Amino acid sequence: QVQLVESGGGLVQAGGSLRLSCVATGVAGSFTGLAWYRQAPGKERELVARILSVVHTYYAEAVKGRFTISRDNGRNTVFLQMNSVKPEDTAVYYCNYDSRWGRGTQVTVSS
Repeated sequence: QVQLVESGGGLVQAGGSLRLSCVATGVAGSFTGLAWYRQAPGKERELVARILSVVHTYYAEAVKGRFTISRDNGRNTVFLQMNSVKPEDTAVYYCNYDSRWGRGTQVTVSS
């Protein structure tokens, strides 16, 4: 059974960095298909980044060049490195695999 647990959220100043972690148990292979989503207050949940294959990843235009998705197979963990964060990055960030979701971790960026 797939279980996803996020951590690493918090309060950060604009221009700063934060690294989110998703411990993903029960996921087969190299986490292909695992994704990070986010949902800001009053907005719909949106895709941020996804692992497409062993070597390919997808990023939303809003985060391209600033965020990086990576994996540590040995620790069953997928990371989202967030650099040069902006106030508009404020949201609850969720880990997703297939139809499974984690509970999310809050990221707040102050201006």
